[in-house]
Amino acid sequence: MNEWMKKSPLEWQDYIYKEVKVTASQKKEYKGWVLTTDPVSANIVLVNFLEDGSMSVTGVMGHAVQTVETVNDGDHRVREKLIHLFMSGDCQAYSPEDLEKRKNSLKTWLEKNHIPITEQGESQRTICVARVLTIEPPYGPENCISSNEIILSRVQDLIQGHLTASQ
Repeated sequence: MNEWMKKSPLEWQDYIYKEVKVTASQKKEYKGWVLTTDPVSANIVLVNFLEDGSMSVTGVMGHAVQTVETVNDGDHRVREKLIHLFMSGDCQAYSPEDLEKRKNSLKTWLEKNHIPITEQGESQRTICVARVLTIEPPYGPENCISSNEIILSRVQDLIQGHLTASQ
């Protein structure tokens, strides 16, 4: 097992939003900004911003990673660009203040219905329900993610009820 695989997901998180050079098996090198790391497989997702305004996304398999070296810690502009990179169009229609209001309103609603919640992620944007379901901005029923279909359906129904009641 290589050094990268021996690290914990919390240690991998230290690389997020930083520019790195990854050396993989067979001495292949990849360079880019770390968008995310997979806590199960240790895969790394790198983003490179190209001169023509487009971008390239590269996935490096965790088992192939030999070394990861930080090249640049980045700045606020790069971080914001990476955070908003894959944000859905409906999420971009909301200002950060509106998203915060929606999140707080939903949190209050879920707590009122005795649903255990926490916030997670770098900027505490994701609501986690009972450690089995996450709700991403803009916090609608379609923004719920879970492998447990029963919990998914029930929480989506609660959110829909909340949205209906608040309109």
